[in-house]
Amino acid sequence: MRRLLLDTHVLLWWLADDPRLGSRARRLVADERNAVFVSATSAWEISIKAALGRLEVPPDLDEIVLDEGFDVLPVSFFHGLRAGALPPVHRDPFDRMLIAQAQAEGLELMTTDGLMREYGVKIVDAAC
Repeated sequence: MRRLLLDTHVLLWWLADDPRLGSRARRLVADERNAVFVSATSAWEISIKAALGRLEVPPDLDEIVLDEGFDVLPVSFFHGLRAGALPPVHRDPFDRMLIAQAQAEGLELMTTDGLMREYGVKIVDAAC
């Protein structure tokens, strides 16, 4: 069993059946033996982009995420402290929070963002 945290773009690719999500990554997400987490941080990022007109989001996204069998990972005070203490390799606050959550919770982060490797978190390449 693997414990995966989906980066926001990976979640969106999964939901849209986007071909940019690689076949190996698809198999890992679809494998019912794996625990797949989606962070509240992704909901925040998606809702901000939707409010700016950069994304269209179904109003029941929270239900869709649960229907997919994903576990929702809330943001804790500890996660916030850990994200703030990360070295400034990555400037995106959403990505920094996902890194902090992956580190704190012992999760593999599924992403295509190469900068995230700089933090020593285990990465699963979403393009493969």
